[in-house]
Amino acid sequence: MSEHTSEIKLTVGLDENKIPETLHWSAPDGGVDEMESKAVLLSVWDPKSKEALRIDLWTKDMPLDEMKVFFHQTLTAMADTFERATSDEKMSATMRDFCDYFAEKLDLKKK
Repeated sequence: MSEHTSEIKLTVGLDENKIPETLHWSAPDGGVDEMESKAVLLSVWDPKSKEALRIDLWTKDMPLDEMKVFFHQTLTAMADTFERATSDEKMSATMRDFCDYFAEKLDLKKK
């Protein structure tokens, strides 16, 4: 195990049907303590099975218009991360083109 560690914590408050009502996250090293959120998408790589494992959560009061913006921003961030991780500028540009198309179809662009 590494000499130094950092912890990121998600806390999910559930209703009687186990539907998320509240989401809070903490990242002490980043100065975040029990910050409220309405949605989280988390992917982790399983090196044994060679597949992404996901946790996708959103509270039942997450507004639909905000969910659309959240997805657009997440897709755009993934294009940026993909470029940093792979140095594949051409595919990153293609991903950004899709993000622009996504925003256009959902009418997310500022007028």
